[in-house]
Amino acid sequence: MKAVTWQGKRDVRVEDVPDPKIEEPTDAIIRITSSNICGSDLHLYETLTAFMTPGDVLGHEPMGIVEEVGSGLGNLSVGDRVVIPFQISCGHCFMCDQALYTQCETTQVRDQGMGAALFGFSKLYGQVPGGQAEYLRVPQAQFTHIKVPDGPSDERFVYLSDVLPTAWQSVQYADVPDGGSVTVLGLGPIGDMAARIAQHQGKRVLAVDLVPERIERARARGIEVFDANELGKDLADAIRGETKGRGTDSVIDAVGMEAHGSPVAKGMLRATSMLPDAIAAPMAKVAGVDQLAALNSAIEIVRRGGTVSVIGVYAGGADPMPMATMFDKQIQLRMGQANVKKWVPDIMPLLVDEDPLGVDDFATHRLPLADAAEAYKIFQKKQDGAIKIVLHP
Repeated sequence: MKAVTWQGKRDVRVEDVPDPKIEEPTDAIIRITSSNICGSDLHLYETLTAFMTPGDVLGHEPMGIVEEVGSGLGNLSVGDRVVIPFQISCGHCFMCDQALYTQCETTQVRDQGMGAALFGFSKLYGQVPGGQAEYLRVPQAQFTHIKVPDGPSDERFVYLSDVLPTAWQSVQYADVPDGGSVTVLGLGPIGDMAARIAQHQGKRVLAVDLVPERIERARARGIEVFDANELGKDLADAIRGETKGRGTDSVIDAVGMEAHGSPVAKGMLRATSMLPDAIAAPMAKVAGVDQLAALNSAIEIVRRGGTVSVIGVYAGGADPMPMATMFDKQIQLRMGQANVKKWVPDIMPLLVDEDPLGVDDFATHRLPLADAAEAYKIFQKKQDGAIKIVLHP
């Protein structure tokens, strides 16, 4: 089959790889119909290369049709239309019983000290082949699937794999009070969708970005937008000026470690990515330093006693945190990868009839799988208005 493979820093290629096969009774094989490129894929493309191996199959936002099922699956049948969550979880361990599916004890990657295995996401998370491919083997398929109805287009549902539940969790974790306000930092796919969800829930949404196309896209939906390029260090003052001098009740950091600023941290990230893997990987785990511009902005912007929700990915092991400010402002901080299936019952009603979140036109690019290398390039460089790219095998 054809699949998107990682071959090195900024080097992905569509190549022939072996077809997946049933290996365990709880496996299923899915024929992929749509698969997205995620901002987290760019971390593998650019900064977390020490944990990758040439030939790794990328992708963790797929959906498709069940082609084959293992003998242990009684709740999936050939022909079922399914979305595959980005995390692999069993549904019956202690952590899954707490709806902490990203911490599944059955699939935890213990040799790396990490949580549940993820599709297409490096040695850190199990090195499981991903879904930017023609077919996908789904382990723990008795739980690691979301059935969706036939009829509506893939784009009504494919975002259930990651974007929608990740954005939804970021808003839930932000704990915005009734009638309250939230600042969303970053209008990439997750921040954009988080802003839409918070707006749909009746919150006042202020959003920040520096890419013109992303700013205009949010503004067109009636969201108050601040241009980080124009405001620079005055951003927090500008937001306080719109919120009676306090700052917003909550802030969602949808940027993470790829934030602009922090030139020393940026240099360290680049230097680490150029080291031999045997040196770079352990260094990244214990001494890695993220660019914390977004997180520091969130802490500055949020009102005293407010909540910061971190959904952007951080990977550093030695990040300096402004603990004195956080303590003094009595900030609540919540974070973590989305527990996808926890949020599906809340989201699904917004997809089956009307389209209040605008998922039908959320993608900016729809490309064949064969064009994946170019798709990664324009997404990483923020060219051609690329915000969300869907690949079709």
